Amino acid sequence: MDNNNAIIGLASDHAGYELKEYIKGVLTEKGIRFKDFGCHSTESVDYPDYAHPLAKAVESGECAKGIAICGSGNGISMALNKHQGIRAALCWTPELASLARKHNDANVLSMPGRFITKEMGKEITETFLTTDFEGGRHQRRIDKIPLQ
Repeated sequence: MDNNNAIIGLASDHAGYELKEYIKGVLTEKGIRFKDFGCHSTESVDYPDYAHPLAKAVESGECAKGIAICGSGNGISMALNKHQGIRAALCWTPELASLARKHNDANVLSMPGRFITKEMGKEITETFLTTDFEGGRHQRRIDKIPLQ
């Protein structure tokens, strides 16, 4: 990933806030630019309010990829995947993040903030951001995802 030009979008709800803040530090250390769509505290909020702006930014190209975090990772993934141009993948291990990129060309990583450690979140993020899509037979499957 070209760290100089790519912007990674970030979004979370209150349950994912602490992991999101940690991931911001990881990205900063690596020189990766990001845009934080919120939330901005541990005060209870609704994940769709942050998922939809992130999804629009990835769809428009404002952000190259996204990282989204809620308690289980499920709710924020569901909201993101309502957007036709989003392929959000819920990952709780680096292996899942690798496969999400290689086979599914996932453009948003979703993580379960209440079920993984910060270190695991870092490993998952690094894998997601450094793994390329394999294309080939996987491309025809990706092409069939959007509804017409």
